[in-house]
Amino acid sequence: MKVAIDAGPLYGHRTGVGVAAAGTIAALDTRTDVELVPYLVSGRSTPRAGHRRLPLPGIVASHVWSRTDHPRADRWLDAADLVHGTNYVVPPTLVPAVVTVYDCWFLRHPDRASPVVRRAGENLRRAVRRGAWVHATSDVTARAVSELLSTDRIRVVPLGAPPSRDASTATPVDALRGATFVLAIGTEERRKGLPMLVEAFGLLRERHPDLHLVLAGAPGDDSHAVAAAIEGLDDDRGVVRLGVVADDVKAWLLRHAAALAYPSIDEGFGFPVLEAQAAGTPVVATAVGSIPEIAGSAAVLVHDAARSAATFADALDGVLGGTGRLMMIEAGYRNVQRFDWDATAADLIDLYATALECR
Repeated sequence: MKVAIDAGPLYGHRTGVGVAAAGTIAALDTRTDVELVPYLVSGRSTPRAGHRRLPLPGIVASHVWSRTDHPRADRWLDAADLVHGTNYVVPPTLVPAVVTVYDCWFLRHPDRASPVVRRAGENLRRAVRRGAWVHATSDVTARAVSELLSTDRIRVVPLGAPPSRDASTATPVDALRGATFVLAIGTEERRKGLPMLVEAFGLLRERHPDLHLVLAGAPGDDSHAVAAAIEGLDDDRGVVRLGVVADDVKAWLLRHAAALAYPSIDEGFGFPVLEAQAAGTPVVATAVGSIPEIAGSAAVLVHDAARSAATFADALDGVLGGTGRLMMIEAGYRNVQRFDWDATAADLIDLYATALECR
């Protein structure tokens, strides 16, 4: 079958969706039973070899497709049998469609989403009403999609593990050499819960005066709240805010962190959890969204409904000084083995076949 697939998330800063789309496309590209037609909707990115750009600027497509089913994309997609939107959005088309949904935070909280994200939500709703199948990356996301979009055209297909880097190619952060630090990875957006983590770090540093907190991620809609939380600490010198880091730097951070902190308010998949486990770093995370499903029994999960800073600090303290650290690391290695891109590709092709049969 010929499948037009959205390669747009591969361009620009690589977020979790970008990692997911890259892994999905790479795995599908190794198959002999599917031919990919990668496309992007962007007026700024230069298409890679073999990728085609739809002649509709991204901002225009965002507005138009959130309100109407025209223009259809079929004329630009090389007579594809099916279209797969890898980033919540799939263009209007006469052929069957699949759209990947990682989490439903923006559907539950549209007032906290940006205008672009809200329009993506409207596009998603329109696509589902047209009969698109939803590829949910976790069981919890599938349940949310069923509830919020009133559809049973849903298939759970977990993603593979993010690629791990050779430790020998990791680039150290000189300011952190020899330091003990807790690491948080992710865009500074409200869904990530970073202000609470900063508060928890303030409490934790009373017990571990030399501890550092490292925040690695792009600025987002919660950056001001993160800055305010840091300013509210009695001593903010222990917080290192790196912004976006290159993959080789992230690899070094993951291998040298005392723990990964993942205090999300909601989460669709959670690649940093698997990245940390693959690097042999214990994980402390909130038990929300898909995190329990993805982390398995290889992480300390904070079930406190109030997600208090004190509870999260206690959980981190237990990992920093606990006797079960080696057992957590070993459990993490085993957990990562559950996630395989070849299995993802096989299950997606089965979903494509179902969508074609039900057209």
